[in-house]
Amino acid sequence: MFDSVRNNKRLVQIFLLLITLPFAFWGVESYISDASGTDEVATVGNNKITQQQFQQALREQGDRMRNAMGPQFNQETMARPEVRMAVLDTLINQRLLAVHAQEAHLSVSNEQLIAMISTIPALQVDGKFSVERFEAIASAQGLTKVGLESRLRQDLATRMAVLPVAEASLVSRTGGNTWLAAALEEREVSELALKPEAYLSQVQVPADAAKNFYDSNPTKFELPEQIRFEFVVLSQKEFEQKAQISDAEVKAWYDSHQDSYKQPEERRASHILILAEKDAKPEVVKAAEAKATELLAQIKRNPSDFAKLARQHSQDPGSARDGGDLGVVTRGAMVKQFEDSVFSLKDGEISELVRTDYGFHIIRLSSLKPARIKPLADVKAQITAELKSQSAAKKYAEAAETFTNMVYEQSDSLKPVIDQFGLQTQQSPWLAKGRQVPGLSEKLLASLFSDDAIKNKRNTEAVEVAPKTLMAARVIEHKPAALVPFAQVQAEIEKRLKRDESVKLAAKDGEARLAKLNAGESVSANWSASRGVVRAGAEGFAPQSLRAIFSVSSAKLPAYVSATGADGSTVIYRINKVKAYVPGEKDDPRAAQLRQQYEQLASEADFIAWMSNLRDRYKVVINEKALLAKESKE
Repeated sequence: MFDSVRNNKRLVQIFLLLITLPFAFWGVESYISDASGTDEVATVGNNKITQQQFQQALREQGDRMRNAMGPQFNQETMARPEVRMAVLDTLINQRLLAVHAQEAHLSVSNEQLIAMISTIPALQVDGKFSVERFEAIASAQGLTKVGLESRLRQDLATRMAVLPVAEASLVSRTGGNTWLAAALEEREVSELALKPEAYLSQVQVPADAAKNFYDSNPTKFELPEQIRFEFVVLSQKEFEQKAQISDAEVKAWYDSHQDSYKQPEERRASHILILAEKDAKPEVVKAAEAKATELLAQIKRNPSDFAKLARQHSQDPGSARDGGDLGVVTRGAMVKQFEDSVFSLKDGEISELVRTDYGFHIIRLSSLKPARIKPLADVKAQITAELKSQSAAKKYAEAAETFTNMVYEQSDSLKPVIDQFGLQTQQSPWLAKGRQVPGLSEKLLASLFSDDAIKNKRNTEAVEVAPKTLMAARVIEHKPAALVPFAQVQAEIEKRLKRDESVKLAAKDGEARLAKLNAGESVSANWSASRGVVRAGAEGFAPQSLRAIFSVSSAKLPAYVSATGADGSTVIYRINKVKAYVPGEKDDPRAAQLRQQYEQLASEADFIAWMSNLRDRYKVVINEKALLAKESKE
């Protein structure tokens, strides 16, 4: 079953559909366990999704969006109901699968977990599993190795829960062929474009039309309210950059956290496996043991042949090509009999035959590194960074409250907080009301355009514009909204009105020509050269044009249809010839991709239906009030 999980591509596609928001590494910890408290945002059966779990997921998604979008990201986006619902839906889907996996008694053995871990690129160095990389990733997530293994085990069990859906999703070849036939049907078309510019000379705009338009549409000619402002930023990052950590502080931390820097004993092993599973017939076991015994005898005679014999005879495909090398072996990573043998050998020693549920092993201990504590020099930079982060977090927490109070209580100037914290004043360019500015929250912009900021000349409140980053601002110049004088825009309005009328004339002419063509009459036209178009897409054809071309009946040719171009042109299309697509008739490079697209859509539909069934089965209840509640600041 595990191999199916790793190799089933459709399963991967379906699982990606489920994880619509890519949570850090392998998702939110403790899908099944209930956190304390009664502030659940949703329940899945008897399991709660707490406000704390939801807010953590929301923050993580916000961080990912900020990293992806940079200064274009607006933190206020995360407060939108549809975004919060999307995050919650993902948590619910993950919880549903976890609960289902638990109810189905899906478990992951150590061997399956090891096989999974060995395929994860993030845990490899030079193509091989790295214990150091595994420990680093666990540490970065605030987990022990056991904790990260637990997450991975949970993730694999959850994927196994999805496997039956993936394998049961059957896509008929007939349906796929129908999809291809529609998508790759080719129509040869010529086009007649009626450009608005060709009708400008026919347009007569009344003398008072421009003024009437101006008077009727004042908002189109209004210069919005504008401001310039000065602002200051208080961030934890600034405290971190200024933090000074002495060697004595580093040494004290190192001495008091020795357990954090212990490196367990590392043993690197190689093996030769002759398969004989525990339920194999006696004659199979006997033959495997005989072969393994013979190989062991050869190795004892000439130990240097171990790698060569492993390549030739080992039936473990994962290690045989590397001369039997398994890399570093840690306790708890192998079956007991194998592990006991590895940890009983001396450096370079070769074992007797070791029997496991897989067969007979000959094990060589390639190298041994005793347990040790990492030297201070190796971890000094890491400790310094950690102490700087702790110091900055503490100072920022203290400063943030003072900063917030000062900009509010001494609201006639930003100078007090500038002097108190040594901040740099920055100034904005002119900013129009209603315009979104990367890096500025909607809340701060609303404060800047309030009467309190403009008329009363007060500071805005301190607003968190990014994690651990506060900003306060003050308006220094203001321009009220005003109408652009008619004289300045008269020529532009007249040009626009003429253009609008010419578009109407082009459409009217196109309608008349199309009616004649459909009635079998000829029209004077300069048709373009004929070219092939398929429904799946064609260069130079807008979606609305493709819809028009393929919506008209091809029972009688030539057939005619019109569509409006992006520039306002009316385009008449003449369908000259239709060539049906017959699957297999020719090697169209798009066919394989479209067939895969069809299969994916069918699989997704099956998966969505299955997830809907799980929601009914385990009864999902959403607390809308808690969903929209803001995170408490303590």
